[in-house]
Amino acid sequence: MELKTKYHGIVKYDEDEIITLSDGLLGFEHLKKYIIFSLKDNEDFKVIHSLEDESVGIVIMSPFLVMKNYEFNLSDKIVSKLKIKNEKEVAVYTTVTLNSDINKITTNLKAPIVLNISSNLGKQIIIDNESYNIKEVLFKENLKC
Repeated sequence: MELKTKYHGIVKYDEDEIITLSDGLLGFEHLKKYIIFSLKDNEDFKVIHSLEDESVGIVIMSPFLVMKNYEFNLSDKIVSKLKIKNEKEVAVYTTVTLNSDINKITTNLKAPIVLNISSNLGKQIIIDNESYNIKEVLFKENLKC
């Protein structure tokens, strides 16, 4: 199958790669079907792209690239909704806000996207942890002290 995206050209995908986010993503609650693909020049960054709106694609990344000890608990309700049987089925991504100034590129550690990679079900959750920022700067080594 092919998805014609507004910013990434034509992306080929298989039916078994379709992810269902029954609650959508924050700001895009009406969009439920997505695929994830890597950015061509950087495997650390991926795009979660709507199959229902060719202009909606959000850059995502593993939060563990920013914070090695990133962790949170999932409620039994979410575990059940996503049909998670063990932690090996879980993938976690955070959304990235791009900026032409590299020092202003951030990721949202407060609202990760949790996926069950076996069932292709996902949900964006809000974490109640003050040590996680909505705008966590990615390239801290470039900041001037």
